[in-house]
Amino acid sequence: MLEGLSAKAEEPQRRLTGVGEFDRVTGGGLVPGSALLLGGDPGVGKSTLVLQVLAAYAGAKKSAVYVSGEEALAQVRLRAARMGLAKAPVQLGAATCVEDILSTLATAPAPDILVIDSIQTVWTSALDAAPGTIAQVRTATHDLVRYAKSTGVAVILIGHVTKDGQIAGPKAVEHLVDAVLYFEGERGHHFRILRAVKNRFGATDEIGVFEMTGTGLAEVSNPSALFLGDSSSQAPGAAVFAGIEGTRPLLCEIQALTAPTGYGTARRAVVGWDAGRLAMILAVLDARGGLGISGRDVYLNVAGGLKIAEPAADLAAAAALISSYTARPLPKGCVLFGEIALSGDIRPAPHAEARLKEAAKLGFTRAFVPAGTKAHGLALALEGIEDVSDLVRVIGDSQR
Repeated sequence: MLEGLSAKAEEPQRRLTGVGEFDRVTGGGLVPGSALLLGGDPGVGKSTLVLQVLAAYAGAKKSAVYVSGEEALAQVRLRAARMGLAKAPVQLGAATCVEDILSTLATAPAPDILVIDSIQTVWTSALDAAPGTIAQVRTATHDLVRYAKSTGVAVILIGHVTKDGQIAGPKAVEHLVDAVLYFEGERGHHFRILRAVKNRFGATDEIGVFEMTGTGLAEVSNPSALFLGDSSSQAPGAAVFAGIEGTRPLLCEIQALTAPTGYGTARRAVVGWDAGRLAMILAVLDARGGLGISGRDVYLNVAGGLKIAEPAADLAAAAALISSYTARPLPKGCVLFGEIALSGDIRPAPHAEARLKEAAKLGFTRAFVPAGTKAHGLALALEGIEDVSDLVRVIGDSQR
């Protein structure tokens, strides 16, 4: 039966897990009958995260089932004990055959949430292919998605990523599910980021921030403070960027270092930002700003291991580069954001007021922003920047 777009549609009911950062990324909780794929590098903490989510949900007298295809039940219980979740009423199972999993679930009332850890270990007897192959992963996922749709169970599938950062498959599973989340984290850094890249029931590019502790993952309610660290230092080459991740304003520090070239070709090293965009900014600073920076070795780093993709970071990166090149630190208590065009002009960035509100909340008093940016009712001095030559002048003339 066909219907028009004007037919009344209701918002789906949500199942709040009780883990605020997880619920934020999913769009306000899990939708009954939906399938969610959680991907990430081995050892990043995917199993820890879902176990905490299930424990928090089951603690509110709801039903949650965790099926492990990689670990024995004793290993899952030991992890839960280390995290202080041994008494959580989560039902456990260990199986890899999808027919066995579904037949076992059919013997009891359907749970509210089902976790499969991991989808690469699940196989179906309908195929002769070995477990872990694309055909097995795709078929097993299809059977579990069909189970979710027919019973109203919210299914979470855990998947490992390949060396190039894709869900092992590759990409053969993502179109079957309703939402795809990536759990990211660099070894050596204690924070983890849960990022939505697909969500049929919410916004994409939303993030949740967690901190890895000895007893599991702790939610970070103020990630800007985590990524800024100690902002009292005024060394040249450091600039605070007021960014947006999904709907959340997020401040972080961009660090730059320029040094004389020791070899024939200038070296470029970038961590947390796009190397191609850095090359463009260097060319614009030379051509439009009158600097000779592109002939030097350039190192750029986003502090804390955060990865930035939005073009609004151009102005902060350029300011850090100019500051390092001229050995002049930026004014204390300032933030920057804005996109740099090839003409050298500074273009406005979206959600400017949200960025500035976050900066003011954290005690910043000055902002270098694209010309024409407005902020209402904020104790924050705005200085409009029209082009990169204006930025060079401002950094050189600012009182410190």
